Amino acid sequence: MEPNLIEARIDLEAVARNVKQLKDLTEKGTQFMAVVKADGYGHGAVPVARRSIDAGADRLGVARLEEAVELRLAEISAPILVFGHVPAPAVNLLTDNNLTATVYGKQSAKALSDAAVENGVTVRAHLKVDTGMGRVGLLTPGLRPAGEDPEAAAEEVRSILELPGLDMEGIYTHFAAADSRDKTYTRYQLDNFNRFLEELEAKNIRFDCVHAANSAGIIDMPNSHFDMVRAGISLYGLYPSPEVDRSGVKLRPAMEIAASLTSVRRVPEGFRVSYGMTYATPSETCLASVPVGYADGFSRHNSSSGFMLVHGQRAPIAGRVCMDQTMIDIGDMETVSPGDEVMILGKQGEDEITADEIAERIGTINYEVVSALTSRVPRIYI
Repeated sequence: MEPNLIEARIDLEAVARNVKQLKDLTEKGTQFMAVVKADGYGHGAVPVARRSIDAGADRLGVARLEEAVELRLAEISAPILVFGHVPAPAVNLLTDNNLTATVYGKQSAKALSDAAVENGVTVRAHLKVDTGMGRVGLLTPGLRPAGEDPEAAAEEVRSILELPGLDMEGIYTHFAAADSRDKTYTRYQLDNFNRFLEELEAKNIRFDCVHAANSAGIIDMPNSHFDMVRAGISLYGLYPSPEVDRSGVKLRPAMEIAASLTSVRRVPEGFRVSYGMTYATPSETCLASVPVGYADGFSRHNSSSGFMLVHGQRAPIAGRVCMDQTMIDIGDMETVSPGDEVMILGKQGEDEITADEIAERIGTINYEVVSALTSRVPRIYI
């Protein structure tokens, strides 16, 4: 181990390889967006963005305005789309940093338009369309209240395009269940989107950039690729779910988390461990302390659940995960000493602890396992 007691090692070559693997699933000319929101899903937005662009990504996607500004401060010049709401008073941050906003309908578009006109600027934007995600966006005709004019959605789009101070470059939607084996609902959403695009086309309403495919859409739904695809979790070498077809793309995880053992002690049978004394050793054994806890993003749900790797062997987690430490039972492993490396996430010897394994065990998804990693864990870039 390096002097760090704990570190996340980020393999940027794995990121580059994943970009190329995913791009190979798209047709020539389809733009590729690398989604680096949430500090690059815990991997580090700036290094991941740079390596993704070098590997062929055309654009970047973030959730919040401040995430986009961070990339610009790092002198990253690629086009950046902000998925989340941008308050109208922040219009100059958008234009000064050459960023693209998302609008969710006439109301949010009008607010940005008014601010743009007041400040004498033009804001580039994409329109988010809700085809069944049920979160945000302009509702397509089939999802609108009964009795509403069937052309109301298209007319709302037209009214947005007529607003001054806005350059409406793109239109997009987001899938709710593309990572499910059963694609019935995803096909329903895609049909909604296609019908709406056809309705707009019939009214001579067109956008330069149409996009829908997230990671699962890239892998499983080639008919959803349109002008651009958006790679999120797959960029980092993780599959969106166990139900996604993995036969056509071999992703490589980009993160591993390692630490140095800080204490190794021989203890008797019945020795109680950590807060609440929820774990007692079933026999005489060795316990080791690992400097990782829930303040590092290692969920308390891992308490007395799962394993870490020491000398290539699995050591069960013993007792409750603390804010700064977790205990593991290393049993009768020989020659284990303080300072030895313990693998929290990743491969050691012939075994591997994956984000999918941890997620399944604690009842969450691999996205949360990696993106929960906090800033106090140093990232080491390989």
